[in-house]
Amino acid sequence: MEPAKHIFVTGGVVSALGKGIASASIGFLLKQRGLRVNMQKLDPYINVDPGTMNPFQHGEVFVLDDGAETDLDLGHYERFTDIPLTSDNNVTTGQVYQTVIGRERRGDYLGATVQVIPHITNEIKSRIRKLNELNGGCDVIVAEIGGTVGDIESLPFMEAIRQLGLEEGPENVMFVHVTLVPYVETAGEIKTKPTQHSVKTLREIGIQPQVLLCRTTRPLADSLREKIGLFCSLPAKNVIEVRDAETIYEVPLMLHQQGLDQYISDYLHLDTPQPDLDVWRAKVERIKNPEKTVRIAICGKYVHLKDAYKSIVEAFVHAGAETNTHVELVWVSSEDIKKNGADAYLQNVDGLLIPGGFGERGVEGKIESIEYVRKRKIPFFGICLGMQCAVIEYARNVAKLDDAHSYEFYRDLKNAVIHLLPDQHEVTEMGGTMRLGAFPCILDEGSRCFQAYGTKELSERHRHRYEFNNEYRDILTRAGLKLVGLSPDGRLVEVVEIPQHPWFVGVQFHPELKSRFHKAHPLFREFVKAAGRYHESPAQPALLLKTEEPEEMESTQ
Repeated sequence: MEPAKHIFVTGGVVSALGKGIASASIGFLLKQRGLRVNMQKLDPYINVDPGTMNPFQHGEVFVLDDGAETDLDLGHYERFTDIPLTSDNNVTTGQVYQTVIGRERRGDYLGATVQVIPHITNEIKSRIRKLNELNGGCDVIVAEIGGTVGDIESLPFMEAIRQLGLEEGPENVMFVHVTLVPYVETAGEIKTKPTQHSVKTLREIGIQPQVLLCRTTRPLADSLREKIGLFCSLPAKNVIEVRDAETIYEVPLMLHQQGLDQYISDYLHLDTPQPDLDVWRAKVERIKNPEKTVRIAICGKYVHLKDAYKSIVEAFVHAGAETNTHVELVWVSSEDIKKNGADAYLQNVDGLLIPGGFGERGVEGKIESIEYVRKRKIPFFGICLGMQCAVIEYARNVAKLDDAHSYEFYRDLKNAVIHLLPDQHEVTEMGGTMRLGAFPCILDEGSRCFQAYGTKELSERHRHRYEFNNEYRDILTRAGLKLVGLSPDGRLVEVVEIPQHPWFVGVQFHPELKSRFHKAHPLFREFVKAAGRYHESPAQPALLLKTEEPEEMESTQ
């Protein structure tokens, strides 16, 4: 097997410059040139994975088909490149040290002193090289180094990629550095000094970047590029301007226009044709110039940090591009709903989405908001905890199980309509112990979800510990709730719908994780269409499936 070429993407000056978007864009452009590409994120935190981290600290957890809980940047990689990723594509300090310490405990090092160099750096290099051994190999591995150059915790990763650059040879390894070129308002000038210092720090580690991606709000004049190139020891043409864009999906087009993918091909001696970007350009144009607009509320408890729902936000962008619709997201705190009532926040929206989450805080506000849209025939989409809240609301207000709730929040319940998965009762550890990864689902052919997917069997990704309680199947279906998606053995409820409602769908899985820019997820696409129909005719929204409204049941308590 031929060794792969390596592109390492580092970042400097400040965090949140968009290394993940840059890495995904490079991967996409190279894939469009016909190369076999793989992606990797090397994260310096000591957590084994982000699964136990607070979303306010780390943003969303992106779950892969194999159940790996990973950094949100892997979501960008999949959305841009449509390359299916696995646990091998996300490496953390915690994983590396866990492996090395495990070997030391077994005596694998034969009494040697275990050190950062060579033991930790060798393990990092082996995890990078391993990607080329999977699925018949690849031509290029694009690896993003988390954190900012100069951080203490990222030094082992920097040393590992420095060593790998020497071992593989300069024609096989390229370093791309993402940096900030700020505009200082009081001086009226663009300043290059932060970039110079950032590259100086990188060079002190022993890494000379071949390309600089300069994040800026203003155009970079040729004189500034020449200055940056002079002080950072690279040609001015390799100083790439990356200005703020209307949509992240413009970034590959920016990089291509400035010749980055051609330079990478030339530097790494890759004979590749020009990429076909016509379809991508057309979708970007739809995002920037949509024909219509809908307002969709996202009601959750992490709404002050949009990265906690990153994949959901992007799934709406994809659906909007496919339906020629601008999806205006209205962020609503579920705790505010509880304080001030749903009408204060939802009276002018065309749809409501309740996302996944954990913990009891804000749940009553979510339940109240679901009741509001159910009664007013406003399109509803519930994901994971959102589906569970929909079941609780229906059980309380239609099936008349007044104390219906989830066993996750209250143990002493008469009607725990949501309960633990059977294999979760003895679990005591938090990390990596939920129902994680892709699982199959069988759809009812008369359902809206079947209409959306166009297939009876599907596979979607999960991340949860609690499920629909099967003891309540009969009473809730008699009340009009339809269980339209089940696991193949029929044991687990995956999808619920209210047929009498124009569009009311709850799913236990996370469809947003499989939405791609080139192909919107069918449920998000149809939800946006339903919101569009409601926007056009809110008083009498068009019914997709015509059935009669169920009568509310007498109390069964």
